[in-house]
Amino acid sequence: MRHASVPRHQAGFSAIELMIVVAIIGVLAALAIPNMGPLIRAQRIKSASFDIYSSLNLSRSEAIKRNNTVTLTPIGGDWSKGWEVKDANDNLVKTQSGWDALTIDGPTTISYNSSGRLSAAVVPFAVSAADVAVDKQRCITMDLSGRAVSKEGAC
Repeated sequence: MRHASVPRHQAGFSAIELMIVVAIIGVLAALAIPNMGPLIRAQRIKSASFDIYSSLNLSRSEAIKRNNTVTLTPIGGDWSKGWEVKDANDNLVKTQSGWDALTIDGPTTISYNSSGRLSAAVVPFAVSAADVAVDKQRCITMDLSGRAVSKEGAC
């Protein structure tokens, strides 16, 4: 008479092994998630500064193309709520939506004349957030020729 064969050990994970892996993933996620907030806000600062930079370049090129003054103004006097680009005939060229949880300080208005130059010297734009380090903030300056320059750091 033959003895019953010993059942083979089946491949797979036990419930204990699975629980240990889930616990390790949970601990790693708990360590990583708090650091994601400032990282996301720093990326939003970069995106907002690029939007300002591109709107300044658009305003300048439209002023040259239309051979007329083009003005960039904040919506409601607050750059973080968005801005509008209009020509001298009050035709809307572009509207940009605002940014939540960011602080954007800048001039009251920016006007480019028909040669693409600024009508007057303007203060720079400072884009920041409350819990983002100073070296991750952005500063956008313009020279009298109308050229915009964006750099990391406070203004």
